[in-house]
Amino acid sequence: MAYIKLLKLLYLADREAMGKWGESISGDCFVSMPHGPVLSQTCDLIRGFGSSIEMGWDFWIKDEDNYEVSLRQPASNRECFDELSDAELGILDGVFEKFGRMRRFEIVKYTHDHCAEWEDPHGSSFPIKPEAVFRAMETKEERVQVLLREHRKLVDLDLARSALR
Repeated sequence: MAYIKLLKLLYLADREAMGKWGESISGDCFVSMPHGPVLSQTCDLIRGFGSSIEMGWDFWIKDEDNYEVSLRQPASNRECFDELSDAELGILDGVFEKFGRMRRFEIVKYTHDHCAEWEDPHGSSFPIKPEAVFRAMETKEERVQVLLREHRKLVDLDLARSALR
């Protein structure tokens, strides 16, 4: 699969999770880049920058020629995805069902046209704030505020967990 397509599929799945729960599946940061919105750390990993955790990105994903990636390991059963909930897998499956047949630049165009939180960074990149995602997905401000409060609680909880390590 073209790595830009994989980046877009993962972004769209995380975006949907944010709209449902105020939290992404990956925990990655959203950024605007010239080819649309992406997940920052995931983009770095796919481009060969940084390193993944044990049994993380490098365990599962292999770089191929022509900006493509493939699976290193067969994902043969549910236990391969034990870090993901059934609800998260449902989002991933749904996003793939809806967008998986698009070619690489069709999905890029889709994210340009349908992800209102993305702004053209003119050759650079900049963060996409959670509230921008919530507002792009929701029309009611009170729901945006609920999701934003939930997101802040989860960020605070992650910071507290990190401080305990």
